[in-house]
Amino acid sequence: MIEHLIIFFFSLLLVVQGATLATKYSAELAKSFNLSKHIVGFIVVAFISILPEALVSINSALEGIPEFGLGTLFGSNVADLTLIFAILIIYARRGLHIESKVLKDVSLYPLFLILPIVFGLNGYYSRVEGLFLIIAGAIFYYMVFRNGIQPAAPRHKNDHEFKNVFLLLMAMVLLLVGANFTVTSATSLAQFINISPILIGMLVVSLGTTMPELFYSLKSIKHRDDGLAIGDILGTVLADATILVGIIAMISPFSFPISIVYVSGAFMVIASLMLLKFMHSGRMITVKEGYMLLAFWLAYAVIEIIVNMAVSGG
Repeated sequence: MIEHLIIFFFSLLLVVQGATLATKYSAELAKSFNLSKHIVGFIVVAFISILPEALVSINSALEGIPEFGLGTLFGSNVADLTLIFAILIIYARRGLHIESKVLKDVSLYPLFLILPIVFGLNGYYSRVEGLFLIIAGAIFYYMVFRNGIQPAAPRHKNDHEFKNVFLLLMAMVLLLVGANFTVTSATSLAQFINISPILIGMLVVSLGTTMPELFYSLKSIKHRDDGLAIGDILGTVLADATILVGIIAMISPFSFPISIVYVSGAFMVIASLMLLKFMHSGRMITVKEGYMLLAFWLAYAVIEIIVNMAVSGG
């Protein structure tokens, strides 16, 4: 038992540390190429932030337990849209300011998040559905990129580009090793204590995989770059729900417990609708609304535990 726990948490630590470093050095590289803050947050940093759950999910698919990866993705998304936003808002103490460009990007956001729910209502993802999800994600990011293009400017000279590339690659190696052991150790731990590996993915591994966007966003909030923080989280969530779910299905079409869609999927979409409403109310997410998001995540965690215990007969 202790051995399984040590390996699991050490593996998760590798994932978190690797992703945090990868996020830092990718943002530095993005600045070198004169990318707008909008694109850096929604696309560059977001795509580095998804590496933990991406590698965990892909490893789980290759290990023959893709439902573990799916649970991790959906659980991570619910945490990002509720718990992580709540932490940022409470930390800022002033609420989060919503830029008009962000509002434009997220106008169709819930529609994209609904796609994996609709496709998963039968408890199965096919390769065709996986391909469609990847294309849908690509369309969203194309729209974000188009909205975030800024006038051409001289490329910013950075003497540390080679160093940043090298450290980014090293961080990704940490991620790869950590993700592999996270999947295997979480499965062993679940079998040992007789609970569903999916529950560990949804409520434990998923929280670990949200650390990169949390740390990056806290730093952005400290420098009053609310748009960067919001873009990173929203970009991460959409990539998880479309591109990563699609990749898992493309690797190997799979069946999964329908409760993942009905519980985690429903909470994910409802949380996105709540956020949209908060964003449009005065272009500010208030501290009070932050506590509402925190309560929403706690309700999700309790319901998820109850549902998984009922399904497993525990």
